Formats: sequence, structure tokens, C-alpha cells
Amino acid sequence: MVNDDVTTRAEPHGIAQAERPGAAAGKAKGRPRGRPRSFDRETALEKALLAFWEHGYEATSVSDLTRVMDIGAPSLYAAFGDKRSLFEEVVQVYAARYGSFTDRALAEEPTARAAVDRMLREAATAYTEPGRPHGCLVVHAAANCSTPEVEQSLRDRRNADIAAFESRIRADVAAGALPPGTDAAALARHTGAMIQGMSQQARDGASREELEAVAEIAMSIWPRTGTHTG
Repeated sequence: MVNDDVTTRAEPHGIAQAERPGAAAGKAKGRPRGRPRSFDRETALEKALLAFWEHGYEATSVSDLTRVMDIGAPSLYAAFGDKRSLFEEVVQVYAARYGSFTDRALAEEPTARAAVDRMLREAATAYTEPGRPHGCLVVHAAANCSTPEVEQSLRDRRNADIAAFESRIRADVAAGALPPGTDAAALARHTGAMIQGMSQQARDGASREELEAVAEIAMSIWPRTGTHTG
């Protein structure tokens, strides 16, 4: 648990008094001020995650964050740093909690083709899950982002995924699971384009079934060998 409103000296006098009704009277009577209100850091972080996921980085203001997290600005800065630091932590939590299906598929499936097939189908489900924002936070948060460091960080994450796809595809080419002439770089970028496109389609209202149909068509272009079916 983290103390809320931990720093009030930086606030304008009127705001500090408004957040502590009866403070002046308590001081006049010599009573000690009560303990500051506290909040659960993980709960507040999840609320910030959902706000960034729904609205993107640029469109989510500090006042938006304090409102949805139900904490004061001083508490946000004390617990999470500035908006950018909070967002960086949010992205890490998102990757572990909601976006980990990509890494799991690459780690657990026997071939690149099987991994990408599973990844696209799981994306169709994850991106349309009821009760939470649709699409991918890492894709959507970059829209209209004018903060270069944030934009670059999100780009690096997306490019790292494409590099991981390419590495796995090249390994399958070397092992004979894909034909020798397979263009690993193009096939990896095609996979990245499908993931990113499905994210936007989900935000535009595409259903899980519609995205699964897109995934099926995407996989139909994958090359096969005569002995490996993926």
C-alpha cells in the first residue's frame, strides 16, 4: 500500500485545504492530523494500464490518470515517477499479463509456422476480449504520439517481435522445415503486419471470428516442404 497525497507542500494552499476538510480546525485545537489515505499500487497501476490502452499515450493526461487511479498528482509522482515512467511500467505489465501469447507461441511450438498460426489465432481472441479495450496497447498507444522517446520505445518493441519471427523462420529454413528459398525477412514482416493490422481491425469492431478468418488466410500463403507440414 502506498500513501496518498504524500506531498502537499507543493500544492497551492487552496487545493491542499480542499483535500483536507477540517484541517484548519484540527490544527487550532491542537489535534494531530490523521494518517494519510492510502491506495493499492497494483490496483492503481492496472487502472492506468486500461486508460493508456483505451486512449493511447498522448491522449491520456495526468489529470485523466489521477481521476481513474483515484489518487492525487503528488501520490502519482511519488509512487510512479512522471507520466512517461508510469507508461513504461504499464507497458511492461501489459507485455507480461496481456501480450505474452506471442512469446509463449514462439517458445512452445515446434515450428515457426505452428507458432505464427497459434499467435494469430490467440491474437484474434485477446484483441476482442470482452470487458477490456480492444486491440494491442503497444500498437494503439503509438498512434498520434508526439513524444519521441515513447514513440521510439514502442517501435523498438514491435521491431523486436519481427526480429524474433525472422530468427525463428531462418532456423526452420536451416532445419529443412521451410524451403531453402523462403524469404525469412519478408515473411517475418508479413507476420508483424498481420498482428498490427488485426489490432486496428479489432478496435474498428471486427469480431473474434472475423479475425480468425483473417488469420487463416494469412497462414495460407506460408510455404511448405514436401515432408514438413508445420
